[in-house]
Order: sequence, then structure tokens, then C-alpha cells
Amino acid sequence: MTTTVTSRRKQLGNELRHARTSSGLTQQQVADILGCTQGKVNKIESGSVGVKLGDVRAMLDAFGIVGDEADTLLGLARAAAGQRGHWSGYRSVVPHWFRTFTDLEPAASEIMTWHGERIPGPLQSEHFMLKQFTEFGATDVTSLVRNRLDRKAVFDQQQPPYYRFIISEAALRRAPGGHAPAVMLDQLEHMLELERRQRVYVHVLPFDAKLAAVPNDFTIMRFPDRTRDFVYIEHSAGGLYLDDVKDFQIFVDAWDRLRGAALERQETRQFFKQLAEEYRDVLNSEPAG
Repeated sequence: MTTTVTSRRKQLGNELRHARTSSGLTQQQVADILGCTQGKVNKIESGSVGVKLGDVRAMLDAFGIVGDEADTLLGLARAAAGQRGHWSGYRSVVPHWFRTFTDLEPAASEIMTWHGERIPGPLQSEHFMLKQFTEFGATDVTSLVRNRLDRKAVFDQQQPPYYRFIISEAALRRAPGGHAPAVMLDQLEHMLELERRQRVYVHVLPFDAKLAAVPNDFTIMRFPDRTRDFVYIEHSAGGLYLDDVKDFQIFVDAWDRLRGAALERQETRQFFKQLAEEYRDVLNSEPAG
């Protein structure tokens, strides 16, 4: 399984949290030892910030951790401090609140994502990306497209995560910028090809699905190590990462309801083919030029 700086940082934070609770110390007591705030310790344990090697040593001493276990955690701390400048160059256009998501995406064992009104990034064709970013008025379309294409590398890993998508029928009928049958035809053909890949599962939730209502978009990430599973929710001003056990289960239950109402894989492929024919008919009926 691919590892990233962010996943190692979250794993280190989980290990430090576990060690602290086992030792009976509170976050405030650790903060007093390090000479920082309790909030900083909480961020270290959640993996949202890095931690100096000296601070890790001080924490391990306070927790009474020595020998091989201490060496392992110090090695993890060194690894988590690597790859400075990863978000420089064309990658710098990625919003800071989305960088944790894209860092952890290749390290996950399973990703389950629901989208009601838009095609999720990893499934987008290049034609769709270009249209979307252009209509949005982006100033650096090339960098945005390169970043989104980089994310597709997750499908080419030696052991990619199980990536499960549920997409509303609305997302397949709402083209960026309005009427764009050529863009949507290209998108559907792209998904038909992509869905043949190992560990990629796409399901359509049709308009007539038997559900009382549908939730907002969300993504569930599970990990094979002690990196804490979480739910990612994006909104207009940023993104939220929820890893509380009760909150996590609420979204797992929501996913299960969506999955139960969505089309099976073969039905989804047939849906894509039929909708692609509709877009072809529209294109053929439009006057040339």
C-alpha cells in the first residue's frame, strides 16, 4: 500500500495519542511538558500538523516508552517530516484544506464516495475537466488539470484502494456551463472505460430510486494501518474531516442506504450506454457549424 507524508503523520499522531492515553496523561499535561498549548497537542495527535523530533522524544520520555518501540516511533517521526515542497509548483493551486485528502487518497485501503450533482474528480475525463475549470473562470486551468490527472495515478498503483463511487443521475445530466452534449458523451465513454479497471466500482443512483431523501456529498476513507478512518465533507469555504466514531458510523449507514438503492454494476454500464446514445442523438440532430 502506498504511503504518504500525510498518512505517516496521521499514523504517528494516532500512535502518540494511544501512548498518551495508556500512560494516563492528559493533552494539557503533555502541552505543559512541551511548552505549547493543548490545542497544538491535539493537532499533533490528529496529524494535522507536523512535530519536531525533539518534541517526540520528550513525549516518549513522558510516556515511558523506550527501546524498540521508541525507535520505531522516532523513525516514523523522521519519515513524517519528509517531502518538503511537495505542494510547490503547479501543485500549489490545490487548496490547503484539500491537500490532506489528496495525500491520503493513495494510502487508503477503501474509498467510498457519494456525489449528487457533479462527477467526482478521479472519474472526470480531461474534456470534462477543461470545460469545468474554464466555466468556473479559473486563471490557471493547466495546473488544475495536471493536478486532477495526477490523482488518477491512484488507479495505477500496484495495489490500489477499492474505490467505490455512487453518482446521482443528476450529475450525468448537468454539464459544466449548461448544454454540452459532446462533453457529456466524452465523459460517459471515459467512465465506461475506467470502470473496467481493477478495484473501481461505479454505481448510478437513478431519479426513481426508492429513497426518502439523499444526503450532501461525502467521502469515506478507510486505512490498512492505524491511520484513523475518516469522512471528508466539502463545502464552498473548505473541507471537513470527521473521525469521531459515532459521526463516522452515521455516514457509513448513509452510504449503505445509497448503495442499496443504486443500480448494480452491470445495470450502471447499461445506463451509461443508453445515456451516451441520447447524447449522440442530440449531437447528430444539431446543425453543423
